[in-house]
Amino acid sequence: MKRHWTIATVLVGIAALAGCQTAAEHKAQVQDSSTDRVSVGKVQREIRVGMSGAEVAQVLGSPNIVTTDEERREVWIYDKLATDRVYSTSSGGLSALILGFGGSVAGGVGASGSSSTGAASTSQRALTVIIKFDKEKMVRDFAYHQSAF
Repeated sequence: MKRHWTIATVLVGIAALAGCQTAAEHKAQVQDSSTDRVSVGKVQREIRVGMSGAEVAQVLGSPNIVTTDEERREVWIYDKLATDRVYSTSSGGLSALILGFGGSVAGGVGASGSSSTGAASTSQRALTVIIKFDKEKMVRDFAYHQSAF
């Protein structure tokens, strides 16, 4: 009879844990991992001195701000702010009845329970990219600043 109780306890434990997710797993399920947005990595990999404005626009899209410097050369500014709000929840329930028969005596183990888990997170990222063009409208310099909070 002890063996039936041990097996029943193990099965109930496994079934209870099978439906649960950690907060990190919830966050990973809903987090945006788009690769088409402006990022420091994209600037570092693809923007080069000597590129044309059309090539920059193809890589980064349209700038937020276009201005000129003291010598009337164009300066493009990409100023991006992103807020990530993540919320995920799940709940699981367990209901089991495990019967064991030992000799002529019937024994049973009943179990029930429920659990829930979830995660909520808010974070922000800021990225500023400054592209400076020469008089021939080719990239002469670029800089970037990224912060996350």
